[in-house]
Amino acid sequence: MRVLLCLCLLVPLAALAAEPVPRSHDEHSWSEPDKVVIRDLGLDLRVDFDKKEIRGSADLALEWKDPDYRVLVLDTRDLSIDRVLGKRADSGWFRLRWELGPRDPVFGQKLTIRMRKPYESVRIRYRTAPGASGLQWLEPGMTAGGKMPFMFSQSQAIHARSWVPLQDTPSVRYTYSAHVESDPSIMVLMSADNPPQTRRDGDYVFRMNQPIPSYLMAIAAGDLKFKPISTRAGVWAEPPTLEAAVAEFADTERMIQVTESLYGPYRWQRYDLLILPPSFPFGGMENPRLSFITPTVITGDKSLVSLIAHELAHSWSGNLVTNASWKDMWLNEGFTSYVENRIVEEIFGVEQAAMENVISLRDLTDEMAELDDADELLMHAPAPGRDPDDLLTDVAYVKGMWFLRFLEQRIGREPFDVFLRSWFDRHAFQSVTSEQFLAQLREYLASLETAPVSEAELVEWLQRPGMPASAPEAVSQRFAAVDRVRAAWLKGDVVARDVDVSNWITQEWVYFLDGMPDELEGSQLVELDEAFHFTGTRNGEVAMRWYPLAVRSGYFEARPSIAEFLKSIGRRKLIGPIYEALAESEEGLAFARKVFAEASAGYHPITRASFQAVLYPKAD
Repeated sequence: MRVLLCLCLLVPLAALAAEPVPRSHDEHSWSEPDKVVIRDLGLDLRVDFDKKEIRGSADLALEWKDPDYRVLVLDTRDLSIDRVLGKRADSGWFRLRWELGPRDPVFGQKLTIRMRKPYESVRIRYRTAPGASGLQWLEPGMTAGGKMPFMFSQSQAIHARSWVPLQDTPSVRYTYSAHVESDPSIMVLMSADNPPQTRRDGDYVFRMNQPIPSYLMAIAAGDLKFKPISTRAGVWAEPPTLEAAVAEFADTERMIQVTESLYGPYRWQRYDLLILPPSFPFGGMENPRLSFITPTVITGDKSLVSLIAHELAHSWSGNLVTNASWKDMWLNEGFTSYVENRIVEEIFGVEQAAMENVISLRDLTDEMAELDDADELLMHAPAPGRDPDDLLTDVAYVKGMWFLRFLEQRIGREPFDVFLRSWFDRHAFQSVTSEQFLAQLREYLASLETAPVSEAELVEWLQRPGMPASAPEAVSQRFAAVDRVRAAWLKGDVVARDVDVSNWITQEWVYFLDGMPDELEGSQLVELDEAFHFTGTRNGEVAMRWYPLAVRSGYFEARPSIAEFLKSIGRRKLIGPIYEALAESEEGLAFARKVFAEASAGYHPITRASFQAVLYPKAD
């Protein structure tokens, strides 16, 4: 259960303007963007697999908003700072005084740089720690090819500071360039221009001309090859994964075109996918021009490619228009989940979109049962001292999406699409707050003949816990058929092997298992397993539901496959329910700890920290 460190106050929307601190203020960063901001970042780096470090320099081009200010405050976490230099346009480089503050377990260390003049550029020479929270270094045995090492970053929410000293806040956007050296056998990619024809030679140059926030800066290095999907989209992956990924994600260009028809042009030139090793802790990460994707969604039937729709949708909501602070994360994830579902509906049909809505709403309901009321709000109050990763719940994603579905239902789909497109156009390449969204929404509603949404409803959606009574329903005809099959089987009216599941896709299997009792009889589990071969499945969405059911029901026959799954997958969503189910019993906890000890070296630092807390609580 998540514990809120700073409880939210439920205040009327009209009172928000009276807050002493602007909602755009980011309490998760040491930086002072009201005084000075980074406008461009120049990196000169060396990727060293032997030392598991990135070292080099970061050149920060600064804009001084307060010309009399003489201090630059940056965010760092476990960085070793070697030297800090300053430069004006009419001078050379001069050494600057700097100091690192005490280490905070969540926010790292404040880097304070003092100067006698407002330097236009600051250069910081530094190196990362082997255990940097935003980087994962994989031995060859942990990769798909098994022959070469792999490294990748995960900067969201505040992990960019662990591999670059900067203003690690979504309220600051900057362009960047990079020169990166590596072993010549390693291909290096970044969230920037990655020309498909790039030669693997150990010397790479990148440029991102559109301003982005720090959490969207990314780097990866490994045995990577490219294959196109269209003239502006393609896949980077390890050779054993490449062909399957290209086939699975063949609809990517069509997804881009659908989204452009709804919400305006794609403004990032290319949209490529990088398929990471299975240890990647998330489903995907929307790094501009190069979305990072888990291989766990490659099922062979395209049933999980809504993940690609989600990461692509971020090219409008999140990357183009960004939440100014993490307390407004719904502006990123709620909008993106809404756009994702519209893409799925257009390409895969109304019924698949409806099934995904039913599943997401049920997951939200289950999660909110474990949350404090204050964590169920879309507009979070400032929470200084709290890790913004804690806000990454289904509330931002699903409740945010459902709020937009509510607005669509009240306003009408076509006029609501016009409104959303105007939102993206008006705030393109900007960081925004919930207040700004409300201002534009109110302006739009006032232009209508009658007001389809009341202020009281807006307050209920944004500043009250739970789901409002005005929420649209989630209904799926195909799920109604699954309900009948499950009910008949549980009553003993049919046997599993006689059920016709030849046309079922992942969503139906997920719904079938989600509706099962918490525990089943051993004979029932055997019957299901013999008919449907759940144990050993390569479909992670099915595994994350089947294995906890097997654990709770004492189905020990699944234990070897459970161990293999936990050792081979690092995606938190998929392995979390299994570890949590195992931790409920003394015997299961012992088994989980043994598996975790063997698997944790291959987990991302974020994943390791998550399940360390589950398996070794402080009370121990």
